[in-house]
Amino acid sequence: MTMSYVFDPPAPPSVAMAGGGGRFPVRRIFCVGRNYAAHAREMGKDPDREPPFFFTKPADAVVDSGAIVPYPPETSDFQYEIEFVVAIGREGFDVGREAALDLVFGYGVGIDLTRRDLQLEARDKGRPWDWGKAFDQSAPIAPLHRVNGGRHPAAGRIWLALNGVVKQDADLTELIWPVPDIISILSRSMVLKPGDLVMTGTPAGVGTIVAGDKVTGGIDGLGEIGIAVGKPIARRSQRVVRNGPESE
Repeated sequence: MTMSYVFDPPAPPSVAMAGGGGRFPVRRIFCVGRNYAAHAREMGKDPDREPPFFFTKPADAVVDSGAIVPYPPETSDFQYEIEFVVAIGREGFDVGREAALDLVFGYGVGIDLTRRDLQLEARDKGRPWDWGKAFDQSAPIAPLHRVNGGRHPAAGRIWLALNGVVKQDADLTELIWPVPDIISILSRSMVLKPGDLVMTGTPAGVGTIVAGDKVTGGIDGLGEIGIAVGKPIARRSQRVVRNGPESE
């Protein structure tokens, strides 16, 4: 039976593959909070190895490397966070640490764009982080690299530069919770499925960006990513009429 929709559904969100050969369809995006000790400290938190916590971004927050990302609305503190990205290619639930890497399709480089003022305001009030993290085009991701011969990155430089000046510079060995732990713990709460992405946290050195800035970064063996920050999206002025708002 052919499915009928009341309007044409949007194209599924996707991420490019390194070397071409199709695109990776994105189902969900999970993000790990404060997974590098130095970053936990710069955010005013204790870096002790507490159980990891997660937040999410919508699948359609993904944007390709090379994009111009408009400065988002309702913030005066727009920030970058370079991230090691894990792409899930097999279904798994309550997976043990020793089998967790069997679920991995590939890896890549991403940037967790953040409206920091909105995030911190929500955090301090005990509210969800969605408005600070889950906005439009908040997940730039470079082309993904398939797992090669069973080799999974566990070490390697991860870095980000703002207008050519390096701001974040660390190594994947500094992850408090490495990839097998993250996948295993995440899979206890829900079934992981092909198309899921996991952004594994950011090192210290996060900072503010403004329109006109160029952000670049990379991870050893996984290539580089680059975006530009564009002007804010223009708002339409409105005037109130008897039957509701009407654009001028």
